[in-house]
Amino acid sequence: MISKTSMKTLHKRYADMDGQIVTVAGWVRSARDSKTLAFVELFDGTVMKSCQLVITADKECFETVTRLNCGAAVIASGRVAVTPEARQPFEIVVETLEVEGASPPDYPLQKKRHTLEFMRTIPHLRPRANVFQAVFRIRSEVSFAIHDFFHRHRFIYVHTPLITGSDAEGAPMFRVTTDAEREFFGKPANLSGSGQLEAETFAQAFSGTYTFGPTFRAENSNTPRHAAEFWMIEPEMAFCDLDGDMDNIEALVKYIINHVLDNCAFELEFLNQFIDNTLIGRLKSVAGAEFERMEYTHAVGILEKVKDRFEYPVNWGVDLQSEHERYITEEICKKPVFVKNYPKDIKPYYMRLNDDGKTVASADLLVPYVGELVGASQREERHELLLARMEEAGLNAADYGWYLDLRRYGTTKHAGYGLGLERMVMYVTGMSNIRDVIPYPRTPNCMG
Repeated sequence: MISKTSMKTLHKRYADMDGQIVTVAGWVRSARDSKTLAFVELFDGTVMKSCQLVITADKECFETVTRLNCGAAVIASGRVAVTPEARQPFEIVVETLEVEGASPPDYPLQKKRHTLEFMRTIPHLRPRANVFQAVFRIRSEVSFAIHDFFHRHRFIYVHTPLITGSDAEGAPMFRVTTDAEREFFGKPANLSGSGQLEAETFAQAFSGTYTFGPTFRAENSNTPRHAAEFWMIEPEMAFCDLDGDMDNIEALVKYIINHVLDNCAFELEFLNQFIDNTLIGRLKSVAGAEFERMEYTHAVGILEKVKDRFEYPVNWGVDLQSEHERYITEEICKKPVFVKNYPKDIKPYYMRLNDDGKTVASADLLVPYVGELVGASQREERHELLLARMEEAGLNAADYGWYLDLRRYGTTKHAGYGLGLERMVMYVTGMSNIRDVIPYPRTPNCMG
């Protein structure tokens, strides 16, 4: 193991390290030389910022440095020199430099700026680019914040199956089999589209539980907001109604945003400059806002007054499209909005039927520039009503005996929601395409 100083440490403590000998290891972002001096911009991934190496012509490694290409991995030792008069706050005056891994001249990331479309063609190299250094560091911090939030609220983290015979959402699913003539599990199985149903069983034992993992949808969708493989956070809470559900969602979203604001300042500044110049202001505004709560019926009434501006028709009973959601949150409320109590015919069977018999206790959290971020509902705890809803949906109740049992043995009012990790990361980074916030996007006809 190399004893080295991280760039994160250097950028935090360089003022106190002036004159100290350090060893750094990283990848070359740029290299240039003259007859007497060579300069290497090096980054190691511990922080977005790089540091400058300075090599004088009298050093034995000078000739090696003049042959360096972008992308090469090197290990260098030298003296920290604080440079208040220069653009960079410090540099390292190198004594020795060793090439750990050479890089040829055709290294794809030699330009300062590449299009995001081009970067999607090299997902194995794009984490080295500044924008993805920012995005994936923020994705990591968002994931940590989610676990931290639920841990602080004493939720149990449960790993629900990725292979399942149940269906929570009714969306197309990927079939799992090894033999077309014989089912491996004795009956049809699919990659999970949601861990909700299994998480509900744990909520009826631990009161609060959540699952956080990959989910799969076999939809032939090529929009910037959909992928065939993505990550979902799905909490379930016993003794909880729809209002308590929305309270928890609002607290989680604000917790995530505040964590990113507190821990990713440099990354946000970079993204605010190069991706979305409203990003930081928008996040601070949301973190301090009280989220609006609006009835679906009221939302439709607002939309019908300006229906000519929409591509998709608006009337009571239709599911809201992204253009409708963004109009409500960006132009009417100008902050996040819960739209609640949707028509039962456009929502899944497990949502609790309201007293009007037409709507269910559901809520979607809509946020500016993204649209739907979270889908939530109070779950139907009444055995006979749940059974009737299953029959309406064409489900075989015998396949869901275990789920119905929860309503027979000490049932409670309970609620939960699903938060898409990638959509949350899109929101806090300003990135507009889901393919740019997941390491290896899985979309139709795309396998990188």
